[in-house]
Amino acid sequence: MSEISSVHKTTLPNGLRIVTEEIKSVRSLSVGIWIKTGSRHESDEQAGITHFLEHMLFKGTDHRSAYDIALSMESVGGYLNAFTSPEFTCYYARCLDTKLDTALDVLSDMVLNSSFPEEEIDKEIKVVIEEMKMYKDSPDDYVFEVFNNQVFENHPLGRPIIGFEDTVSKFKRADLQRYILSRYTPENIIVSVAGNADHEKVTQLAMSHFGDNGKTTTSDLHNNDALTPYKTSNKTIDKAIEQTHYIMGKRALSAQDNDRYKLLIMNTILGGGMSSRLHQNVREKFGYCYSIHSFNQSYKDSGMFGIYTGTDKQYVDHVKELVQNELRVLRDEIIPGKELGEAKAHLKGKMLMSQESMSNRMMRLAKSEIYYDRYITLDELVEEIDKITVEDVQQFSKKFLKEDDFSETLLIPSGKTGSNGDD
Repeated sequence: MSEISSVHKTTLPNGLRIVTEEIKSVRSLSVGIWIKTGSRHESDEQAGITHFLEHMLFKGTDHRSAYDIALSMESVGGYLNAFTSPEFTCYYARCLDTKLDTALDVLSDMVLNSSFPEEEIDKEIKVVIEEMKMYKDSPDDYVFEVFNNQVFENHPLGRPIIGFEDTVSKFKRADLQRYILSRYTPENIIVSVAGNADHEKVTQLAMSHFGDNGKTTTSDLHNNDALTPYKTSNKTIDKAIEQTHYIMGKRALSAQDNDRYKLLIMNTILGGGMSSRLHQNVREKFGYCYSIHSFNQSYKDSGMFGIYTGTDKQYVDHVKELVQNELRVLRDEIIPGKELGEAKAHLKGKMLMSQESMSNRMMRLAKSEIYYDRYITLDELVEEIDKITVEDVQQFSKKFLKEDDFSETLLIPSGKTGSNGDD
């Protein structure tokens, strides 16, 4: 069976979409309920409510207690989980193919019938505040939070997904109920299933759970489609840590940008693995760091690219110089054809091997629907990657890696040098 013949999509009359990929050779499946709302859709006063709601959907419904929800999948050998991003929220289950009914029943119950007990809200506020402290105690998490705020300053994309203590501590039951009514609407919901599951059965089950859900949006999403202007900035923060953490980066490409495949290739060559230029020419050649890599994140209308490393304070200037040199080489020199071929093979291998996971397949189905309103096949991805030439990479690098476009974030051990940031 070809990849495209195993993928199906149905849109219910109320706007809810169902996407499935049937894999008959496995005995498991992954089920996801995706909501097209994330932290970027929050007002300033709501900062963190999307993530907080994700927590609260596990705290009980009109039909199940929090323990019942946890037991529902674990008692049949599966599990439940969820995550929040700037642009969507996902509640998902992994289970045997015989438990499709159970998985959809539990997940739909959580999404449609959560009761939000006041005592659970009060407890979960404490839990989330502790989660905030955990991230701040993790230097590599904290430096990314600060860098993200620099790149998307004065925009919801620049806020931490988890929100702030002063906003989260004020959430009430009525706030969560209003949020559900305005955001968890059928046109914003995607049911995604990958594994040994028949599309018609999934559609019938989704219809039985969501088909009567005709609620309409009662307030506009805070989409903030007009991005704030990007301005480069440098920030240094001292903290009670042992290692210096450094990020340099910039705004990047959206999920729809025609150059996104060139960025994927360039990112792989620069810092996408142990054979990458940064790893070989900074860590292996000089021993200046344990970890160094480049990263790329795309959103519907923008993105973020950067280079991260953790190093000793005495090596920071050396690392910066080496990184800048690698960027200059990418801008000014044609990469060897052999290196381009290896980067393409690396990317294609990762994509193909990820298909062995039903969870990865389920997530790729949903993200394709969210960003492209259609399924992007692996053949299409491979074709786009194979089109790229060494000249394409060099021309793209010259345009994209302009030295004066980059911002810097430096997290240094307290007392080692002066600070113009905060802690």
